[in-house]
Amino acid sequence: MTATTLVFLGTIRTGDGDGDTTALAVRDGRIAALGAAARALAPTADEVVDIGDGLLMAAFGDGHAHPLFGGLESFGPQIKELDSIDAIVSEVGRWAKEHTETEWIVGASYDPALAPDGEFDAHWLDAAVPDRPVVLRAHDYHTVWCNTEALRRAGVTETTPEPRLGWIVRRADGTPLGTLREWHACDLVLDQVPSRAMDELVEAVRRAGHAYARAGITWVQDAWVEPETAEAYLAAARRDALTVRVDLAQRADPDRWREQLGPFSATRARVAADGGELLTARTVKYFSDGVVEGGTAAMLDPYLDAPHSCGMPVWEPSALAEAVRAFDAEGFRTHIHAIGDAGVRAALDAIEAAADTNPAWDRRPVITHVQVVDPADLPRFAALGVIANFEPLWAQPDPLQTELSIPRIGARRAELQYPMGELARDGVRLSFGSDWPVSSHVPLEGVQVAVTRRTFTGEPADGWLPHQRLTVDQALTAATTGVAHQAGADDRLSLAPGAPADLVLLSADPRACDPMDIRHARVLGTWLGGRPTYRAASVGE
Repeated sequence: MTATTLVFLGTIRTGDGDGDTTALAVRDGRIAALGAAARALAPTADEVVDIGDGLLMAAFGDGHAHPLFGGLESFGPQIKELDSIDAIVSEVGRWAKEHTETEWIVGASYDPALAPDGEFDAHWLDAAVPDRPVVLRAHDYHTVWCNTEALRRAGVTETTPEPRLGWIVRRADGTPLGTLREWHACDLVLDQVPSRAMDELVEAVRRAGHAYARAGITWVQDAWVEPETAEAYLAAARRDALTVRVDLAQRADPDRWREQLGPFSATRARVAADGGELLTARTVKYFSDGVVEGGTAAMLDPYLDAPHSCGMPVWEPSALAEAVRAFDAEGFRTHIHAIGDAGVRAALDAIEAAADTNPAWDRRPVITHVQVVDPADLPRFAALGVIANFEPLWAQPDPLQTELSIPRIGARRAELQYPMGELARDGVRLSFGSDWPVSSHVPLEGVQVAVTRRTFTGEPADGWLPHQRLTVDQALTAATTGVAHQAGADDRLSLAPGAPADLVLLSADPRACDPMDIRHARVLGTWLGGRPTYRAASVGE
């Protein structure tokens, strides 16, 4: 078969630190030439793309996301962008009337800042759907809001004891309000929801891949994989429904992680054998703690609004260290959710314990979210070679911060949040993620916030904690090279001859526009291994 040649002409960010080039040629899925050598191939190329005023660069990666959840959200009530409780209830009622055949009504991601203290009442949903169970996930996926029928079917009453990992929010008389926080509390209801058919799961993977392609993304870390999730990805790979590179991070359970050692290795082997070139399962995910807005992130000092509580560690620190050591010894990469300063410290301690105990290897450990970090722990990231994976869209003073998080932790700890700039100055590898569907999967939105530390409406004018801002080039690097490093894809660290042609074409150069306009640059095309996964109409759709 004759190899096709594609040549791009215009401004091309190579990402190698040596500046831009003006031409790039692709042949047989890989970069064939740059600069003058690439331009010389244009007369005989199968296709020539004029970049115009735009920018060609390495495709984006998403270093922490939940693609299957994102795809599944399109199957239920569309509540994600709604800005009031009444609007959510109305949408749930509308969807229920149109889907009378569906027993359980499941949706996500409502905004927890819409109710005081993030506490939502079952009776509000009862007004729309009194006779079928309704369960909605908050957009942080650490909280659910359900109606009375869902609580009844789950057997959650005033006599239900508090679970070990979770809180049942109650009324003054002890009856459940309708809001459940964290693992074991949420699972009281979620475990009653019927499993989805495999065809639906595969379709969710396909929809997620389409969304990623339109956003310029070609690699994703799925950061919460259960056995049925892995099966859905394998089925998607068999059916050619997988259109993005994905690494599966299997979730270690603090109550049964020893039993998971063998099955995790078996899944990794199955994926390597049957997942094709786009799917791997090299990572284990740990939840060190919860979230600040729910009062469940693990903090070194108590919450201001709950002086009896330092949050909810998912693991005892010593147990987390033991599990990380064990999976590290089996060659799994480490990916730890850590939000509070105590959660971050426990994650660093666990990574250090694995490095001190096990033989050296190319670990590339990741701590994700990195919201509140005690200053004493900042130097440990570089010393331990930890990749700090940020969801940069969160680094702005939005209602989640101003109405829930900051009142709970106070001004001193609020100023320690999302220390991107400080870690970058320390030489720490940064990677960017979205946590989609928790927040937008569009990388340029996160890049803009990382650069400005401002809301999309421009507040505050000087930026929120402006010393933590990144330059545009630093932010683009975190969204591309940083994620490639996290993925272990050293052949995708820059655009160089021989590298896979994972590319994104933008309508404008983020480095040349007003920082508050970065997110308005459009993705005109995305190429995965030289194959277009998305083309806008202006480039031949």
